[in-house]
Amino acid sequence: MEILPDIHQVDGVNANCYLLVRNGITVIDTGIPGSGRKILRYIRENLHREPAEIQTIIITHFHMDHIGGVTTLKQPAPFAKVAIGKSDAGYAAGQIPLPIYPGIRGVLLRVAGAVMRPGSFRADILLEKGDRIGTLRCIPLPGHTPGSIGLLDERTGTFFAGDILRYDGTSIAEGPAGFTMDLDNSRQSMRTIASLTFSILLPGHGVPLRDNAAGQVRAFIATLPAPHSESV
Repeated sequence: MEILPDIHQVDGVNANCYLLVRNGITVIDTGIPGSGRKILRYIRENLHREPAEIQTIIITHFHMDHIGGVTTLKQPAPFAKVAIGKSDAGYAAGQIPLPIYPGIRGVLLRVAGAVMRPGSFRADILLEKGDRIGTLRCIPLPGHTPGSIGLLDERTGTFFAGDILRYDGTSIAEGPAGFTMDLDNSRQSMRTIASLTFSILLPGHGVPLRDNAAGQVRAFIATLPAPHSESV
């Protein structure tokens, strides 16, 4: 699906996978295991480009539904660099044990991980505040995971939000609390987003928000509970 002439979303990938199609191709998130094949097919059949043109694969956070296609994409593009927030790199590489989430969701996630086997990888680029990849500026958004990041494309005014925010076509919501490692920190990161200027929001789950995106996001963030330090 074309969002802008040089930004595409690959259909049928959970979570959302975005492609920046410029001199080369930048992939933002890669979906669940098995999604890599869909991404490669989209590059060939919809973009009429070659997967070897993938230059960078950027992961917004280490969860299984975002890293599942990395190893598949690296096969036809062995020189592509993989980038991730610095504080998430150890989880993606298997050096830090994955968190155990509570409740039935946590059980289902562990079962899915055992079945799907998303694999691990060592990132080539560890992203921190203000780092740039082409026209993309890294915005650290810790909370959902320690190294969650957003990406602001300064060429088009597009903000890639990862899982910190969702939009279903009607309303904005924060990412699921059950899979968020630090909810207070995540909400503080949302306040960081309120300081940004952008025209399109592209979430990790849901659909694009195009109409006054920054204004709608600021209005939603204004409804969040005050930080604990302000509410006592």
